[in-house]
Amino acid sequence: MITVATWNVLHRVHAENWYEDVSTRWPDESDRIASISDRLGKRQEQIIALQEVSGDQLASLRAAMPDRTFHTLRYPRVPKLRRGPTALDDRVEHLVLAVRDSARHIAAEAFECDHGKGVLVIAVSGFTVLATHVTGDQRRWEQLGRLRELAHDATGPVVLLGDFNIDREAVAERLGPEFTVVPLPADGLPTRPRDSASKSQFIDHVVVRGAVASDAMVDSADGLSDHNPVRATLVPIEG
Repeated sequence: MITVATWNVLHRVHAENWYEDVSTRWPDESDRIASISDRLGKRQEQIIALQEVSGDQLASLRAAMPDRTFHTLRYPRVPKLRRGPTALDDRVEHLVLAVRDSARHIAAEAFECDHGKGVLVIAVSGFTVLATHVTGDQRRWEQLGRLRELAHDATGPVVLLGDFNIDREAVAERLGPEFTVVPLPADGLPTRPRDSASKSQFIDHVVVRGAVASDAMVDSADGLSDHNPVRATLVPIEG
């Protein structure tokens, strides 16, 4: 059995370019970074996938979580502010896996069609783990195909964790019937709260193959990010 979580923590540059409510609520980015790190440091999941991690945030996480091993993908594309100076010392964006157990690195790649999104793959605790952040436009279909290829290469149980930028049904259809996109409580919090009904509010997913998921839940980010964390417990299927 393993426990997992995924959270898009919202890169500060993206917050200022697109989500002014978060940047307004947290005018001092160092305070937001410290609060995110403190919250993650208290989480008990063995495997935590994080998207949109700035260089400043990553340094803070390493200091706050000394019991974790960090696996990272540094994207070639560096976020740029549309206007004004950045609040960050290090604007580089990372995809991150923070794990308690020893792990083996398998792959880390930005997607060919978007150098600011990608996938990070490790083997840990008997699972192949793919952390990902998928683009929110038509490029997603090529990226989901790449995720399917990487997952098919793995033996044993597999879990994909991340921000897929699309609803559960679309992810399930593209990955295929051997994968299960873990359902979340219908009366629970959305993973990506928004005012508009034109886009899904459930776009962060735990996806499994060769495992059964339970206790899937969305926790509140309390305004630290535009996304809420998702968690689940996984048990491999024997045989």
